[in-house]
Amino acid sequence: MSPFTGSAAPTPEWRHLRVEVADGVATVTLARPDRLNALTFEAYADLRDLLAELSRARAVRALVLAGEGRGFCSGGDVDAIIGATLAMDTARLLDFNRMTGQVVRAVRECPFPVVAALHGVAAGAGAVLALAADFRVADPSARFAFLFTRVGLSGGDMGAAYLLPRVVGLGHATRLLMLGDAVRAPEAERIGLISELTAEGRADEAAHALARRLADGPALAHAQTKALLTAELDMPLAAAVELDASTQALLMNGEDYAEFHAAFTEKRPPKWRGR
Repeated sequence: MSPFTGSAAPTPEWRHLRVEVADGVATVTLARPDRLNALTFEAYADLRDLLAELSRARAVRALVLAGEGRGFCSGGDVDAIIGATLAMDTARLLDFNRMTGQVVRAVRECPFPVVAALHGVAAGAGAVLALAADFRVADPSARFAFLFTRVGLSGGDMGAAYLLPRVVGLGHATRLLMLGDAVRAPEAERIGLISELTAEGRADEAAHALARRLADGPALAHAQTKALLTAELDMPLAAAVELDASTQALLMNGEDYAEFHAAFTEKRPPKWRGR
């Protein structure tokens, strides 16, 4: 994402999310615990805009996405969103659905790894947000439910029909998106939906430890790896290896590659600069 900005100043306060940035790690917390962190129109828009701002600022090298209280995120707020959408015309509904998709694209396209810290429910849009993250760190209480067909809508919401088969395979994705059944942590780990299963109540701690490890590493290499993983999902092999070659040539001309060699020669840890 381009670091260039126009006249708009950085947002001084995010009203629908809790945002903390410390030493290259951002923690974004969905903070409506009384509603199981259900998403509103404003929360979707804040997530979309926040990820764009963090991407442009280039101060963040890893991000933890977490939920406060008993669960990660129960999805879209039934009262605030479903009730309102029943009164919208098609043009307005298209605007809303495009916005939710823009949030998922922002998670996939931001130039830093996103670690979802999961406990309790991740349902509907919450399940897709977790799915879009680069890593999903969960404790045994975590459960995923892609509930869109349960409310009479397509299971392919917010890019779920694109992302989920690529994470768990077409067979599991068909079952999860078609039936909307909950998948608890042990099965989610077995089918590859969870990156790391922690002890009870330790998901946030483990997610932050992973984010710290990522933030202390070669940020540009991580950013390019993430970009290639997304870009090459639908590429033929010839195009993918050509893109790999171009990317490696650029990185081999960077400071971090030279720093690795210097550190190796001097028998010390490298001091990554993300350049």
